[in-house]
Amino acid sequence: MAFFLGQSSLVNHFRSYQKTQASMAVPTRAFHVELGDREKALLAKDPSLSRFKSYKKSVSTLKRIGDVLTVVVVAGCCYEIYVKAVMREEARNKAKAGGGSK
Repeated sequence: MAFFLGQSSLVNHFRSYQKTQASMAVPTRAFHVELGDREKALLAKDPSLSRFKSYKKSVSTLKRIGDVLTVVVVAGCCYEIYVKAVMREEARNKAKAGGGSK
């Protein structure tokens, strides 16, 4: 009898676990709620902060140049690692060939 009670509590545990997982998938805000005055004020554009924002083309150009330089440097490093590995492999093969003929 205790075996069946143990099984039923185990089944109930799994069922409650599935219910909690399903409830987590449902969004908490089901209905659209209008923003309050404070939220609207926080999202509004502030003219005093406009001088700190950089909408200029030069900033995006600098970012692009930085990205390109980063890619070039990473590619150069990868190439150097490849060249060293190839040179080391050639040196090993040459040492094997030279050592085997004696």
